[in-house]
Amino acid sequence: MRIFLLIASMAAALAQTPSLDFRGDRFKPLTYQELSPEQKAVADLVLSGKIQGGTGGPLNTLLRSPILAESIARYGEYERFRVPIPEKLKELAVLVTTRYWTAQFPWYAHHRAATQAGLKEPIAQAIAEGRRPAGMNADETLVYNFTRELLKTTAVSDATFNAMKQRFTERGVVEFIGLMGYYGIVAMAVNTDRYPLPAGVAAELKPLANPLP
Repeated sequence: MRIFLLIASMAAALAQTPSLDFRGDRFKPLTYQELSPEQKAVADLVLSGKIQGGTGGPLNTLLRSPILAESIARYGEYERFRVPIPEKLKELAVLVTTRYWTAQFPWYAHHRAATQAGLKEPIAQAIAEGRRPAGMNADETLVYNFTRELLKTTAVSDATFNAMKQRFTERGVVEFIGLMGYYGIVAMAVNTDRYPLPAGVAAELKPLANPLP
């Protein structure tokens, strides 16, 4: 009788064990049972919604350093859900950043988000193909120029900086820098891991010598 009670207790515990939507290539997808107490503390914050963002993407990789993982998860929550940038322009900056890094998974996720936010598909397609988009409005042109210059040249011209500051204020300039920084971390993490796309999804980005002309 005791053995049956023990088996039932173990089954109940397993049924209550959270499921992690982890994928990976070089970094083995962790199960909840494998997590250290420090890793579980971070995973629990995400699973409970205390940190928004979900367990997809680079979290499996970043959990190898739990303090870093929590810091980046909190950073990502701000950039994804609370940054005071119009959604379409935010997604444009993300597309330029992920195109620069040829980061397939975040591009896949944010290509859809960008068009849903109102970015014209030909603009996204041009960025994917390594062409300067035609038909951008004034705000889109500003954001494209700023993100492109900063990524490609590691600097920003006076003309571009002043135009960004006049349109978006000094805080706005800093918010765009923070957005690009976060997605740069995401891109480096998924590229290092070779994070897989969902089953049946083809890569949209080809390696280019000059992805931001």
